[in-house]
Amino acid sequence: MKLARIMAGTAIALTLSACGGGGDAGGGGGGSTASAGGLEKTQLLIGVVPVPSSAPLFIAEKRGFFKAEGLTVKTEIIQAPQAVMPKILNGSMDAFLTSYVSLMAINDSGAAKLKLFQHSQEAAPNVAGVVVAKGSPIKTAAELKGKTVAVNVLKALGQTLTNAHLQEAGLKPEDVKYVQVQFADQLSALSSGQVDAAWLVEPFLTAAKKSGATQIIDTTSGATAGVPIDGWGVSEDWLAKNPKTAAALHRALSKAQQIASTDRKAIDEVVPTYTQIPAEAAAAMTLGTFSVQADKAGVQKLADLLHGYGYIKAKVDAAQLFAPMSG
Repeated sequence: MKLARIMAGTAIALTLSACGGGGDAGGGGGGSTASAGGLEKTQLLIGVVPVPSSAPLFIAEKRGFFKAEGLTVKTEIIQAPQAVMPKILNGSMDAFLTSYVSLMAINDSGAAKLKLFQHSQEAAPNVAGVVVAKGSPIKTAAELKGKTVAVNVLKALGQTLTNAHLQEAGLKPEDVKYVQVQFADQLSALSSGQVDAAWLVEPFLTAAKKSGATQIIDTTSGATAGVPIDGWGVSEDWLAKNPKTAAALHRALSKAQQIASTDRKAIDEVVPTYTQIPAEAAAAMTLGTFSVQADKAGVQKLADLLHGYGYIKAKVDAAQLFAPMSG
């Protein structure tokens, strides 16, 4: 299969930029009609990223968890919450998949006050890593000194994780030059010599290794093992205005998260329905861990790394990032 076909629209949530589009997960339209059961809203629009982390939402729909709570969910494909912030702020989009990095960056910028509503996925070994082209003389992290490393977004997760491993190898973050290259273009950038190395996530990482690239750093192990990737976000204002709806949505998502945490087949079944990842490729991907709750110590470690590298201005108390119901 060609890389472009398998990879289109796939990557860890924080890494992408908006593309629009949408579809129904719940078989209904938008709107905010209150229910007889007391929900402030029964019809919700949720921003989903076409990556495995969105799977719990589609599991919830498939298993009837939204319907059981009196909710109809419509989805809109997004690539990062920054691009749909106007919809989030005006309440026309109710919840959204967001990386922890994006959520902290938005809060740090003052653009909005967001809360993590339900955790989705944290990293596992070989979910993301730095690769070099076939035949490259670079064999270790230390040998990246003075080299150019491609990341899909500057000053985001890839650069943060890579920096941590460079420091373990005795280098400083400024010892390498980071350049922004979209995931789908990184293999050609490597082969042409445009960059010396590239940070990739699944399923791009597996595809790169199959093409002959060599992984020299597993950026989701060792110093950065179990780093939190993403979850479902909401605005503080939305939570305040829709407490009963929020509780119902959380119950449905948390039930689906529990299934995702124990049943890989449930994830594999839904991923092809909202991404361009074929079923065979979905089943072969290395996934992160779908824990029921986030490891707040891991979130704090990520926040400290972001602040330490100057990617966010203010220090973050990770406990304050979570909506009360997220645990």
